[in-house]
Amino acid sequence: MKVSVILCVYNEEKFVKKAIDSILYQTLDDFEFIIVNDGSTDNTLDIINSYDDKRIKLINQDNIGLGASRNKAMAEASGEYVVFLDGDDWFSEDALEIAYGEAKSGDTDISMFKIKYYDDETGSISGNDWFDLNSFDESFDNRVFSPIECKDFLFDLSVNACQKIYKNTFLKESDVKFVEGIYFEDMPFFFEIFLKARKISIIRKHLYYHRKHANSITDIIDCNYLDTVPAGQELMKRFIDNGFYEDYKYDLIAYKINGPKFALSEIVDKCKRPLFDLIHDDYLEIRDSIYYDDFLNELGPVKRKFFLDVIKSNTYDEFEMLKY
Repeated sequence: MKVSVILCVYNEEKFVKKAIDSILYQTLDDFEFIIVNDGSTDNTLDIINSYDDKRIKLINQDNIGLGASRNKAMAEASGEYVVFLDGDDWFSEDALEIAYGEAKSGDTDISMFKIKYYDDETGSISGNDWFDLNSFDESFDNRVFSPIECKDFLFDLSVNACQKIYKNTFLKESDVKFVEGIYFEDMPFFFEIFLKARKISIIRKHLYYHRKHANSITDIIDCNYLDTVPAGQELMKRFIDNGFYEDYKYDLIAYKINGPKFALSEIVDKCKRPLFDLIHDDYLEIRDSIYYDDFLNELGPVKRKFFLDVIKSNTYDEFEMLKY
């Protein structure tokens, strides 16, 4: 089996058929297709069951969330390589053939490809620097490289799990798991798996289409963004536990501040105070830890002010007053 495709879905009746069809009609046909129906309450399961294809392996379960569902499917995957697909997205018809061929030829642990944005409202298709791998200059083309070569721009890379093809033995040996029970499960997973890889490559072709629509988690700044705080805490923990912290602390600390800082400024009003409370509690823990001096010394003036202002303020309203 060349590739295991993992699709975890929850209430995707509007989009799941296109996602499934994009796999079943691939130019490479030596794959298994693991579909996890994560407790859908709409017609998603009926649509999945309408397919009669021996390559589909259905896991039907009560709702446990995307991170836990992906972890469960990874444990079942038997292909030589693994890719992920979201229920509202789709692959180009030659994606598996191209991605597998690149990964196999370089014997890579991870190969990254480009993503196109599809706007569900306008029908327009576009790219962006993040999804177009523009952080990699031409010196990375047509060769295998190591994570250390990406140190200067590691935190500029897309964390999207669906943008990569992974060697299955590497996934199992590294034992990296998605965070369970929160959104933004991709982020800690990506940085840990990327830094544990030995051989990486990029594919400068658009193999995946990400659909932007009204319910896209990453495209709407709502209360789901409360999870930027536990996701950032988990990221910090994984860098520390794996011995990556000292080498990357300057950019890591900035990255950890940036996510919640951006979310607090952009999140819908009803979620601002709960988000502030989470950030405040997190920063108080940092203040009382051995890493506090690193935050003071490594942060630039704008991020340092945000960090200290949050610590000084007992409430969101107090914090707002410090901005003026």
